[in-house]
Amino acid sequence: MAPPNQLCLVLVIFLSVFSLSSLSTSAIIPKANVSLSIPSSQLVENLCNGKAIQNRRFCLKALSTPEVIAAIDTTELGTLIMKLGAANAKAMLNVYNGIIKKLGSPQALKALNCCVEAYKYAILSFEMVSSKLVEDPQTANYDVAVIGPEIANCEKELINVKVQAPRLLAGNRFMKYYVSMGYEITSTLELENPNEY
Repeated sequence: MAPPNQLCLVLVIFLSVFSLSSLSTSAIIPKANVSLSIPSSQLVENLCNGKAIQNRRFCLKALSTPEVIAAIDTTELGTLIMKLGAANAKAMLNVYNGIIKKLGSPQALKALNCCVEAYKYAILSFEMVSSKLVEDPQTANYDVAVIGPEIANCEKELINVKVQAPRLLAGNRFMKYYVSMGYEITSTLELENPNEY
């Protein structure tokens, strides 16, 4: 058997590597704390089968947290989706800001700054939509929908200056998935309350 000091050292190294490896992708992977084997709620199933959903598998995984599964109505589910979208946008904004600090190319810097602005806009929009879900789902629907073109413009800028960053492109793709989930939930809220607006 190995001496206790060696076991402690191996354990510390393993935990350090494990914790660092999970940090590098946390900005682009949905914040799901449980596996897909836990049954989703009927609300989540209905949402993820919606017409606006771009990636059903992503939707189910992103919405597989106990808090989301326990959502009792469409408004609560919508609020949680907006929180997830804002959290993902904040994480990606941090990634872009980190890259900007290390970069020297003026063309790439211009594209990255465009993306920073797009993600700032996404954060504000997701946070603002949460407050509008009950009072005005139609406006909330529009506010979510306009995030998509901002992220698409960011992506276009990155491609135009040939930024080779699969992580950024994946983050942009995932943000589009969150936008599609937000659009679907706000569309559902509009249909549930047609006479109020």
